[in-house]
Amino acid sequence: MKKKLVLVVLFIFPLVAYLFFASGVNNFGRLPVLTEQIPDIIDVDGVTSLQDKITVLGFLGANIESRKGNAFNLNQKIYKRFHEFNDFQLVMFVLNGQEESVEELKAELGQLSPIDKWNFVYASAEEIKTFFNALKTNLSLGDDLGTPHVFIIDKNRNLRGRDDDDDLGTKYGFNTTSVADLNNKMEDDVKIILAEYRLALKKNNANRNK
Repeated sequence: MKKKLVLVVLFIFPLVAYLFFASGVNNFGRLPVLTEQIPDIIDVDGVTSLQDKITVLGFLGANIESRKGNAFNLNQKIYKRFHEFNDFQLVMFVLNGQEESVEELKAELGQLSPIDKWNFVYASAEEIKTFFNALKTNLSLGDDLGTPHVFIIDKNRNLRGRDDDDDLGTKYGFNTTSVADLNNKMEDDVKIILAEYRLALKKNNANRNK
Protein backbone atom coordinates (compact mmCIF):
# COMPACT_ATOMS: atom_id res chain seq x y z
CA MET A 1 0.00 0.00 0.00
CA LYS A 2 2.80 2.36 0.89
CA LYS A 3 4.60 1.60 -2.38
CA LYS A 4 1.46 2.44 -4.36
CA LEU A 5 1.11 5.72 -2.48
CA VAL A 6 4.73 6.60 -3.22
CA LEU A 7 4.18 5.84 -6.91
CA VAL A 8 1.13 8.11 -6.99
CA VAL A 9 3.03 10.94 -5.34
CA LEU A 10 6.12 10.56 -7.53
CA PHE A 11 4.53 10.00 -10.91
CA ILE A 12 0.79 10.56 -11.14
CA PHE A 13 0.52 13.78 -9.14
CA PRO A 14 3.21 15.59 -11.18
CA LEU A 15 1.46 14.48 -14.37
CA VAL A 16 -1.87 15.86 -13.17
CA ALA A 17 -0.18 19.11 -12.11
CA TYR A 18 1.47 19.41 -15.53
CA LEU A 19 -1.82 18.93 -17.35
CA PHE A 20 -3.50 21.50 -15.12
CA PHE A 21 -0.89 24.18 -15.74
CA ALA A 22 -0.63 23.35 -19.42
CA SER A 23 -4.37 23.89 -19.68
CA GLY A 24 -3.95 27.22 -17.90
CA VAL A 25 -1.33 28.34 -20.40
CA ASN A 26 -3.64 27.51 -23.30
CA ASN A 27 -6.60 29.33 -21.74
CA PHE A 28 -4.79 32.36 -20.39
CA GLY A 29 -1.69 32.57 -22.57
CA ARG A 30 -2.84 35.70 -24.37
CA LEU A 31 -4.50 38.86 -23.18
CA PRO A 32 -7.40 39.79 -25.49
CA VAL A 33 -7.11 42.82 -27.79
CA LEU A 34 -10.04 45.14 -27.06
CA THR A 35 -9.10 48.15 -29.23
CA GLU A 36 -6.68 47.95 -32.14
CA GLN A 37 -4.06 50.49 -33.17
CA ILE A 38 -4.67 53.47 -30.92
CA PRO A 39 -2.77 56.64 -31.89
CA ASP A 40 0.84 57.06 -30.83
CA ILE A 41 1.47 59.64 -28.12
CA ILE A 42 4.50 60.88 -30.04
CA ASP A 43 1.95 62.69 -32.20
CA VAL A 44 1.04 64.72 -29.10
CA ASP A 45 4.33 65.58 -27.40
CA GLY A 46 6.91 64.59 -30.04
CA VAL A 47 8.87 62.57 -27.44
CA THR A 48 6.93 59.72 -25.85
CA SER A 49 6.09 56.70 -28.00
CA LEU A 50 3.87 53.69 -27.36
CA GLN A 51 5.30 51.76 -30.29
CA ASP A 52 7.42 48.74 -29.30
CA LYS A 53 6.73 49.33 -25.59
CA ILE A 54 4.51 47.60 -23.06
CA THR A 55 2.76 50.60 -21.55
CA VAL A 56 0.59 51.25 -18.55
CA LEU A 57 -1.35 54.34 -19.65
CA GLY A 58 -3.19 56.69 -17.31
CA PHE A 59 -4.82 60.12 -17.13
CA LEU A 60 -4.02 62.37 -14.16
CA GLY A 61 -5.68 65.36 -15.79
CA ALA A 62 -5.84 68.79 -14.20
CA ASN A 63 -5.80 67.98 -10.48
CA ILE A 64 -2.63 66.08 -9.68
CA GLU A 65 -3.07 66.50 -5.93
CA SER A 66 -6.36 64.60 -5.91
CA ARG A 67 -4.84 61.77 -7.96
CA LYS A 68 -1.68 61.26 -5.88
CA GLY A 69 -3.15 58.32 -3.99
CA ASN A 70 -3.87 56.58 -7.28
CA ALA A 71 -0.32 57.22 -8.47
CA PHE A 72 1.16 55.83 -5.25
CA ASN A 73 -1.00 52.69 -5.42
CA LEU A 74 0.05 52.13 -9.03
CA ASN A 75 3.69 52.71 -8.17
CA GLN A 76 3.73 50.29 -5.26
CA LYS A 77 1.60 47.50 -6.70
CA ILE A 78 2.53 47.53 -10.41
CA TYR A 79 5.41 49.82 -11.32
CA LYS A 80 7.87 48.61 -8.67
CA ARG A 81 7.23 45.01 -9.66
CA PHE A 82 7.75 45.44 -13.41
CA HIS A 83 9.85 48.55 -14.05
CA GLU A 84 13.07 46.60 -14.53
CA PHE A 85 11.76 45.01 -17.75
CA ASN A 86 13.47 46.82 -20.63
CA ASP A 87 10.34 47.37 -22.72
CA PHE A 88 8.05 48.42 -19.86
CA GLN A 89 6.97 52.03 -19.28
CA LEU A 90 4.30 54.01 -17.47
CA VAL A 91 2.74 57.03 -19.22
CA MET A 92 0.44 59.64 -17.66
CA PHE A 93 -1.49 62.36 -19.50
CA VAL A 94 -1.65 65.65 -17.62
CA LEU A 95 -3.12 69.01 -18.56
CA ASN A 96 -0.77 71.75 -19.72
CA GLY A 97 0.28 73.98 -16.85
CA GLN A 98 0.64 71.16 -14.30
CA GLU A 99 4.42 71.03 -14.51
CA GLU A 100 5.04 72.16 -10.91
CA SER A 101 2.57 69.65 -9.50
CA VAL A 102 4.12 66.86 -11.58
CA GLU A 103 7.59 67.71 -10.31
CA GLU A 104 6.30 67.48 -6.73
CA LEU A 105 4.72 64.11 -7.49
CA LYS A 106 7.91 62.83 -9.11
CA ALA A 107 9.94 63.89 -6.06
CA GLU A 108 7.59 61.97 -3.77
CA LEU A 109 7.53 58.89 -5.99
CA GLY A 110 11.33 59.04 -6.25
CA GLN A 111 11.57 58.44 -2.53
CA LEU A 112 9.85 55.07 -3.03
CA SER A 113 11.47 53.75 -6.21
CA PRO A 114 13.43 54.82 -9.31
CA ILE A 115 11.13 56.84 -11.56
CA ASP A 116 13.05 56.60 -14.84
CA LYS A 117 10.12 54.84 -16.52
CA TRP A 118 7.42 57.21 -15.29
CA ASN A 119 6.59 59.45 -18.26
CA PHE A 120 4.32 62.51 -18.12
CA VAL A 121 2.73 63.84 -21.30
CA TYR A 122 1.51 67.44 -21.19
CA ALA A 123 -1.45 68.10 -23.47
CA SER A 124 -4.39 70.41 -24.03
CA ALA A 125 -7.87 69.51 -22.81
CA GLU A 126 -8.93 68.69 -26.36
CA GLU A 127 -5.91 66.47 -26.96
CA ILE A 128 -6.55 64.54 -23.74
CA LYS A 129 -10.22 64.00 -24.60
CA THR A 130 -9.42 62.97 -28.15
CA PHE A 131 -6.79 60.46 -27.06
CA PHE A 132 -8.98 59.00 -24.32
CA ASN A 133 -11.88 58.58 -26.74
CA ALA A 134 -9.56 56.75 -29.15
CA LEU A 135 -9.27 53.95 -26.57
CA LYS A 136 -12.97 53.18 -27.24
CA THR A 137 -13.74 52.00 -23.73
CA ASN A 138 -16.95 52.01 -21.68
CA LEU A 139 -15.30 54.38 -19.19
CA SER A 140 -15.23 58.18 -19.08
CA LEU A 141 -12.99 61.03 -17.97
CA GLY A 142 -13.91 63.13 -14.98
CA ASP A 143 -14.47 66.89 -15.12
CA ASP A 144 -10.79 67.25 -14.21
CA LEU A 145 -9.81 65.28 -17.35
CA GLY A 146 -8.57 62.45 -15.15
CA THR A 147 -9.63 58.93 -14.25
CA PRO A 148 -8.54 56.41 -11.60
CA HIS A 149 -8.41 53.74 -14.33
CA VAL A 150 -5.23 52.77 -16.16
CA PHE A 151 -4.87 50.73 -19.33
CA ILE A 152 -2.46 48.14 -20.71
CA ILE A 153 -1.17 48.96 -24.20
CA ASP A 154 0.94 46.41 -26.10
CA LYS A 155 3.90 46.96 -28.41
CA ASN A 156 1.64 47.34 -31.43
CA ARG A 157 -0.44 50.03 -29.72
CA ASN A 158 -3.38 47.72 -29.02
CA LEU A 159 -5.44 48.13 -25.87
CA ARG A 160 -5.39 44.83 -23.97
CA GLY A 161 -7.87 43.75 -21.31
CA ARG A 162 -10.38 41.06 -20.40
CA ASP A 163 -13.39 39.97 -22.40
CA ASP A 164 -14.57 37.45 -19.80
CA ASP A 165 -14.03 39.25 -16.50
CA ASP A 166 -15.99 37.73 -13.62
CA ASP A 167 -17.26 41.13 -12.46
CA LEU A 168 -17.54 43.29 -15.58
CA GLY A 169 -17.63 40.99 -18.57
CA THR A 170 -15.41 43.25 -20.66
CA LYS A 171 -12.72 44.92 -18.59
CA TYR A 172 -10.92 47.76 -20.36
CA GLY A 173 -9.03 49.30 -17.47
CA PHE A 174 -7.91 48.77 -13.89
CA ASN A 175 -9.02 50.93 -10.98
CA THR A 176 -6.00 52.31 -9.13
CA THR A 177 -8.23 53.27 -6.21
CA SER A 178 -8.68 49.55 -5.57
CA VAL A 179 -5.60 47.73 -4.29
CA ALA A 180 -7.51 44.47 -4.84
CA ASP A 181 -7.99 45.28 -8.54
CA LEU A 182 -4.28 45.98 -8.91
CA ASN A 183 -3.19 42.94 -6.91
CA ASN A 184 -5.71 40.37 -8.10
CA LYS A 185 -6.23 41.35 -11.73
CA MET A 186 -3.83 43.89 -13.18
CA GLU A 187 -0.69 42.25 -11.84
CA ASP A 188 -1.74 38.95 -13.44
CA ASP A 189 -2.54 40.61 -16.76
CA VAL A 190 0.79 42.43 -16.94
CA LYS A 191 2.53 39.13 -16.22
CA ILE A 192 0.58 37.49 -19.05
CA ILE A 193 1.54 40.09 -21.65
CA LEU A 194 5.19 40.06 -20.57
CA ALA A 195 5.23 36.26 -20.79
CA GLU A 196 3.58 36.46 -24.20
CA TYR A 197 6.39 38.59 -25.57
CA ARG A 198 9.10 36.52 -23.89
CA LEU A 199 7.66 33.39 -25.50
CA ALA A 200 7.52 35.08 -28.91
CA LEU A 201 11.15 36.17 -28.51
CA LYS A 202 12.25 32.64 -27.63
CA LYS A 203 10.44 31.26 -30.69
CA ASN A 204 12.07 33.84 -32.95
CA ASN A 205 15.52 33.07 -31.55
CA ALA A 206 14.92 29.33 -31.94
CA ASN A 207 13.87 29.78 -35.57
CA ARG A 208 16.97 31.82 -36.32
CA ASN A 209 19.21 29.11 -34.88
CA LYS A 210 17.70 26.35 -37.03
